[in-house]
Amino acid sequence: MEFEHSHNQTISLGNAFKTGIAINILFVIAEALVGYYSNSMALVADAGHNLSDVLALAFSWIAIILSQRKPTLKFTYGFRRSTILIALLNTILLLVAVGIIIFETISRLSKPMEINAKNVMIVASIGIVINGFTAWLFMKGKNKDLNIRSAFTHFVADALVSLGVVVAGIIIALTGIQWIDSLVSFVIIAVILYGSYNLLIDSLNLALDAVPDNIKIENVRKYLDSLSEVTGVHDLHIWSLGTTDAALTVHLTTSVQTTVSFITSIQHYLHEEFNIEHSTIQVEFGSSEDCGNKY
Repeated sequence: MEFEHSHNQTISLGNAFKTGIAINILFVIAEALVGYYSNSMALVADAGHNLSDVLALAFSWIAIILSQRKPTLKFTYGFRRSTILIALLNTILLLVAVGIIIFETISRLSKPMEINAKNVMIVASIGIVINGFTAWLFMKGKNKDLNIRSAFTHFVADALVSLGVVVAGIIIALTGIQWIDSLVSFVIIAVILYGSYNLLIDSLNLALDAVPDNIKIENVRKYLDSLSEVTGVHDLHIWSLGTTDAALTVHLTTSVQTTVSFITSIQHYLHEEFNIEHSTIQVEFGSSEDCGNKY
């Protein structure tokens, strides 16, 4: 029954990703075209922002599919670390999109054009609905998987950005101040750059085998030190196998001979309390040797 539930959940998520990607690609194309012909860089920038999130959505889906592939004799951990490469690729694509939008926005500032505020408001309003619906598709699974939570957060933010574009359209319609459009464009660019920076830092940390942000290595060490059988902890390493799974290796010196149940109980606790799925524990009875590595 558990396998059937997991299988049904995977199918449901797959359908959510397919639906979200399809409707957002169509909207991005429509928004970019309307923005271009309405002389609105705010709409074009919003289309670029939405495109970056569609790519992130597609990459998250690929990451989930890859994480479910079984390990092979060559790739003994499976393909989970490929999700890190995907995150780095997404960052690069985001920065390229930002560069194009900045160039176009600056060009428009030097050659002001009359903006069709009505089109801006209509398209951006549709964007609020589409982004809100896409976020709803992932609401149920957002607390169970980092990639799904990321997709949910991205599209909630997109809905808010589209709301900002609607407000800009209203201001332009009421006041006739055309540069408001470029101002909103730069605000959206700032939002994209902020998201890109965080994604780049997170991706690089994962690629360099940093301790995952959701795990405090000091707390893990404190737990291991608290075990009555343990007299020393060294060579403690924690790193990410991908964007969702963590691994740990550690050497424990003990004052008594331990059994297999001692190791399995530690592994169970690490999984339940710290979400560390793969842990390798080497027990050294009576050894006082320290490899010189604090952690």
